[in-house]
Amino acid sequence: MTLNILFLSITIKKRPVDREAVAREEMVEQLYQETKDRQISVHHLM
Repeated sequence: MTLNILFLSITIKKRPVDREAVAREEMVEQLYQETKDRQISVHHLM
């Protein structure tokens, strides 16, 4: 009987985030909130 064992190590490193990516994410979140607010207001009118 043969027993083959493989040991594997995985290292995950956090990527540094640049200022442009942070600004883009904030803009996307703001636009999403504005769109959601508009949808809610239109829904209340119906």
